[in-house]
Amino acid sequence: MPNKDDEQVLVIKSDILFKKGKWQGLKTDNLDYYIDLIKNNCEFKRRGDMENDTSFQQIIPHIIFKYQDKYFVFNYLKNITEKRLIDNYQIGLGGHINKEDVTEGQDIIEAGTMREWNEEVSFKGNITEKKFIGIISDNSRPVESVHIGLVYLFVGDSPEISVKETENIVGQLMDIKDIGEHIKGNPGVWVQIVYRDYLSKL
Repeated sequence: MPNKDDEQVLVIKSDILFKKGKWQGLKTDNLDYYIDLIKNNCEFKRRGDMENDTSFQQIIPHIIFKYQDKYFVFNYLKNITEKRLIDNYQIGLGGHINKEDVTEGQDIIEAGTMREWNEEVSFKGNITEKKFIGIISDNSRPVESVHIGLVYLFVGDSPEISVKETENIVGQLMDIKDIGEHIKGNPGVWVQIVYRDYLSKL
């Protein structure tokens, strides 16, 4: 198995991304400016070198799936190795954008986003809408301080969605109010931000 630390992941220099100022939470304004900024200034760096380097931000697509009035959530089962994750509910799917995601002429962010989507879930239907919601920035903990989340909403025409990693994770469609109940006490920062700054306002 390749060492994850040796992956080439997409990053942007923090002083470029935040030259108009830092924010805490989900930014939903001036998004075209920030996407252009990322696309014009991003680069690939070794993942292991970036994990504790706050001078760079690792770029993470974070996909929310909606079918009718329900949203896809997943939680970790008792046999997962990392016991702190048991019964933690998550909303967003995604991960790093790798150098291998990109071919000539492709949109670098879209390529990585779709690869993560196809890797993580099985969906028997069509995506009828893709919407860019905002950008998560959070510096409350070391791990989040070196990552930014590009939050997308995917709307589908079928409820037939499931996680591919069924050994450790189970997913389900859930009403917004029920999501709020399930994530209470969840230590995951991004799930709280997405719920507080987006879902709870719908």
